[in-house]
Amino acid sequence: MLLLDEGHCSTTNSSLVEEQIFNYIDEHQDAFVKNLSEWVAVESDSAQPQLRKKVVEMVEITAASLRGLGATVTLNAVGFQQLPNGQSISLPHVILAKLGDDPLKPTVCFYGHVDVMPAKKEDGWKTDPYSLTEIDGKLYGRGATDNKGPVLAWLHAVNTFKALDIDLPVNVKFIIEGMEESGSIGLEDLLEKENEHFFSDVDYIVISDNTWLSTKKPALTYGVRGNACFNVQVKCGEKDLHSGTVGGIIHEPMSDLVALLDSLVNSSGRILIPGIYDDVAPLNEEEKQLYETIEFDLKEYKANIGVKGFLYDTQEQILLNLWRFPSLSIHGIEGAFCDPGFKTVIPSRVTGKFSIRQVPYMDLSKVECQVKKHLEDVFAKRKSPNKLTVSLQLAAKPWIANPSDPQYEAAKKAIKKVFNQDPDMIRDGSTIPIARMFQDITKKSVIMFPIGAVDDGEHSQEEKINRSSYINGIKVFACYLLEISKLHGQLKEASSLKTDT
Repeated sequence: MLLLDEGHCSTTNSSLVEEQIFNYIDEHQDAFVKNLSEWVAVESDSAQPQLRKKVVEMVEITAASLRGLGATVTLNAVGFQQLPNGQSISLPHVILAKLGDDPLKPTVCFYGHVDVMPAKKEDGWKTDPYSLTEIDGKLYGRGATDNKGPVLAWLHAVNTFKALDIDLPVNVKFIIEGMEESGSIGLEDLLEKENEHFFSDVDYIVISDNTWLSTKKPALTYGVRGNACFNVQVKCGEKDLHSGTVGGIIHEPMSDLVALLDSLVNSSGRILIPGIYDDVAPLNEEEKQLYETIEFDLKEYKANIGVKGFLYDTQEQILLNLWRFPSLSIHGIEGAFCDPGFKTVIPSRVTGKFSIRQVPYMDLSKVECQVKKHLEDVFAKRKSPNKLTVSLQLAAKPWIANPSDPQYEAAKKAIKKVFNQDPDMIRDGSTIPIARMFQDITKKSVIMFPIGAVDDGEHSQEEKINRSSYINGIKVFACYLLEISKLHGQLKEASSLKTDT
């Protein structure tokens, strides 16, 4: 076995190990793609109760793969899910696995999920979503990039050390679930329960469940926005009314609601709720410099999302408003007639749905109060006798990490070696609650380390991962394990010298 002396391998040995690893991965890439094909074939859709057995099957397949690596695996029950019809069904087990317990090595924990979003051929897929199809170097299939591809990339990265009889430079732990696409039900309680046990010796947590900003240039993510989802309901009475009988003589709920929704955000995208921007962290010069080096093709991005224009003209302004500032989106109205044709009634009650993507350091409880006060003030000015109800339905807090954290430095070095370029340091405009959950509960260093391209289409028709992204993802994860081992050793040595001094 080739040993890497507690992470302090020489430059020559390190280069030799990297070359061996990269060659092995290149030589076995067809086998890795075949493995992904086998995983994609399992319709592990966590949103549909009738497919719960498929999710359980996928969890068991993953557990078997981890045992094949030599990992100790436990399948942890996390309770039951209550369905809207009152039925209760078991949640799929959450995998906790560990490989290695050398106290001289750092411990890296990887989080991933093996459930997927719903997909049917008739939804607009050109290929069978559950039959991995390669076209021009792109691997199409549900779960290819979100999140089966990245999970497998991690497993193959670890297995490469084993296959080459190279000492794994770190202890590795895995936490893999099957309910992420349905809200990770039961996971938070498990993390709380295992914080003093499974996570006690973990140094670093890695999440690979998002994508780059570019189709070609790799990225590391150091922040995501939170989300607060609101309902605003206006109620007139207990039954719908005929517009010919009462139209023009009553305060119509829909008119009230439209006015309320219109008061939330202006045509430039600025949120009109007083005080909403008060707690947004100021942009400092160091952070501003990160935006200057980001590779962002506005034309390509516009084409990918299929719009004619943006609210802002410059790359910096677009990225700041996508990642750095809060946004408000109106999603729909419940209770109004929405079928083809006309139904000339006045609905008795209507509910508007909107959300606010929060950023550090907005306080969720404060946002809730600001929203309610604003809508109540606007409603009062209308002097309507209708009943207004504003409620916060769902919420997730934003997450932010230090892009200069040792874990990010190790990932940057790994990316440089695999891709021959430095990564973009980005935020994500969406909400990924798991990052904040891990950080708050475990108090460990968390990194978001994507390997998929911006056009991978997670959650959409024609989801894919590029073959090159998948194979290079295996390389970069393997290289990251080498780099975090070396950097961790250097930090321990420096700390020891400082203590001695």
